Amino acid sequence: MKNNKFNKGIILTALGSFWWGVIGVIYFKFISYTGSIEVVIHRCVWTAVMLIITTFYFSKWNIFFEIISNIRNITLLFFSSVLIFLNWATWIYAVGNEKIIDASFGYFIMPILSVFLGYIFYDEKINQKRGLSIILVLISIIFLLFKNFDSIPWVGIIVGVSWGLYNLIRKKVNVDTDIGLLIESLFILPFALLGFYLLYQNGQNYFSFNNIPLMFILMLAGPMTVIPLFLYVRGVELSGLGPTGMIFYITPTFQFLLGFFYYNETFSLDKSLSFILIWIAVIIGIFTALKRKRTQLKESDTIGV
Repeated sequence: MKNNKFNKGIILTALGSFWWGVIGVIYFKFISYTGSIEVVIHRCVWTAVMLIITTFYFSKWNIFFEIISNIRNITLLFFSSVLIFLNWATWIYAVGNEKIIDASFGYFIMPILSVFLGYIFYDEKINQKRGLSIILVLISIIFLLFKNFDSIPWVGIIVGVSWGLYNLIRKKVNVDTDIGLLIESLFILPFALLGFYLLYQNGQNYFSFNNIPLMFILMLAGPMTVIPLFLYVRGVELSGLGPTGMIFYITPTFQFLLGFFYYNETFSLDKSLSFILIWIAVIIGIFTALKRKRTQLKESDTIGV
């Protein structure tokens, strides 16, 4: 029974990661001709709408009101909303402007960056192998900085840093992922609606009753954001953060493969050398996590005996 629960969690996490890495990329690339600004607006608006629906469905409004009654929680979630908006906007810009490979760079370094930020802000311990991973990431960025400044994957760095800082803040708020994201989405919603109004006033909006099919396609930006999140979070709940954290690398791997092989994005020699350093850092991180997991399993077996 315990193994079934674990395996189900692994499958759900893999599905969520695959969705982010493949389905999400293809969808947002498909609608990118409407312009990055309008795509970001629809992602913000329809994510909020879908989360309102799920909150009704799962009867979680009591949790919502409990969280927003606390000034500290609201303040932290306001700052996290700024970071998640920055992350979404940068990633959508990357997908629409032939920078999917650069965006994948951000997701490759994100777990390693989270460890580094945890060390700085929470005084979390870093072993030698994790320290080596962090050093390799820094070297890869410094290498591009001095070798070819123009080839630095800035969108990837912004994606990785914004997500790392976002997680850092969210650690300080004890709230379900969906409720936290709902509150963040509601912070963003007025600005998104204002943005759409300005597009409409200038005749630059694609979302219109003159094109009903496109309206529904753009509305899918909400489910495209919420469904993989629900799959991944549920998978983590069932299988634990350690194993599922490694599975997350499905996301940037498929993003990279899509960008390079399907969308034919350019990949310079300098950038490839930088990515090799990142991949080495990722491999070190995965093996470290696997070793830690095996140690935990042995200890649990010993206790069971």
